[in-house]
Amino acid sequence: MYHGDAIVKNDFNWINLIKQGVFWAVHVACIAAIWVGVSWVAVAVCLALYVIRMFAITGAYHRYFSHRSYDTSRFFQFCLAVLGTTAAQKGPIWWASHHRHHHRYSDTPEDIHSPIVSGIYFAHVGWVLSSQFIEPRLELVKDLLKFPELRLLERFNLVPPILLAVGCFLLGVLLEHTNPGLGTNGWQMLVWGFFISTVLLYHGTFCINSFTHLIGKRRFPSTDHSKNHWLLALITLGEGWHNNHHYYPGSERQGFYWWEIDISHYILKTLSIFGLVWNLREPPARVYAAAGKLE
Repeated sequence: MYHGDAIVKNDFNWINLIKQGVFWAVHVACIAAIWVGVSWVAVAVCLALYVIRMFAITGAYHRYFSHRSYDTSRFFQFCLAVLGTTAAQKGPIWWASHHRHHHRYSDTPEDIHSPIVSGIYFAHVGWVLSSQFIEPRLELVKDLLKFPELRLLERFNLVPPILLAVGCFLLGVLLEHTNPGLGTNGWQMLVWGFFISTVLLYHGTFCINSFTHLIGKRRFPSTDHSKNHWLLALITLGEGWHNNHHYYPGSERQGFYWWEIDISHYILKTLSIFGLVWNLREPPARVYAAAGKLE
């Protein structure tokens, strides 16, 4: 429930309980790995789906839908949106609206996931589970609302992750019958390819909300506590260069220097070669001139 812009942590109700139940059930399902076993092909699918869907969150939901830091066609925009929903982090309209709100009020009492204001647990996952933020902030995403296909996808955002889970199971069944030497099956592929991969993806994404405002180094004098951390950048395909991003969020690349590994940027540059995306925005010279040695 909303009380203006005030954050209400103590909002347990049936919606909250259902959200928490489903979320933690996905985590508990990972324990089934004890019974279904493991194979190299299941781990490979797990990691592949982690990387692909992490790019969908970082390269699409974040850098495109939230910040419009590059351009693409309407068709490929929809492809990116569908890919993003497979991460089971709701639709692009919801995701972008709350992220834009975060940038507007970063590390102030109105910020929905600031570890400085609300503590690390609420910043990491508590806000996601809260029924207060179940709806998107439509006033912040009017540019996205004009696309009926995005509104439809938002309404049925659970369909793609469910189809992905079914697809993982069927892939395991197929491999068990066509190549039994791989040692996999439907249940093993479902657990590793979907549940474990999704849980890793959840916390990989959430650590940007929580840890990059607490640990790392500051290069730019942003108005919040955002920091850069190389390890978090590797885990999230480039999102760990968070101080860079908060100082100049309009840039598609978040690793502003060649030694700052930004895998999402490399993927988008590759897509630009094939004409799927274009006008990848970079930091202007004045941004580099503002770089300091803040800690």
